[in-house]
Amino acid sequence: MPIRIVRLGSARGPDEGLRVGTVRRPPRGVAKERFSTDNWYDVWYPDLAPSVETMKLGQTAASDKDWAAFTKAYRKEMAEPQAARTLDLLAALSHTAAMSMGCYCEEESRCHRSILRALLAERGVSVI
Repeated sequence: MPIRIVRLGSARGPDEGLRVGTVRRPPRGVAKERFSTDNWYDVWYPDLAPSVETMKLGQTAASDKDWAAFTKAYRKEMAEPQAARTLDLLAALSHTAAMSMGCYCEEESRCHRSILRALLAERGVSVI
């Protein structure tokens, strides 16, 4: 089954399955009990979010060169053993379970989820 890459807080698509929040922090001002029902996420998994230092690189990226530096730093973090094993696990689970993952950023092309999409595809995952 494909993994869907989504913007957290957006309406859920059909057959989206379990929604995983790959963000450093929970949504502000939202009660924990509302995370799932308000379409944020079902499971919070910050281990796939950029570190605080790397996240700041992405948030302040004003040029393609800056974005390339963020991409390199995030890919390096995702190559660490724990993150790499998590990506491998998600790739294996994607063959039997519907799931989606995402972040709050409005523009995917300037969000770590665009890189997450590529990392999953590199592991043979069908990504929507």
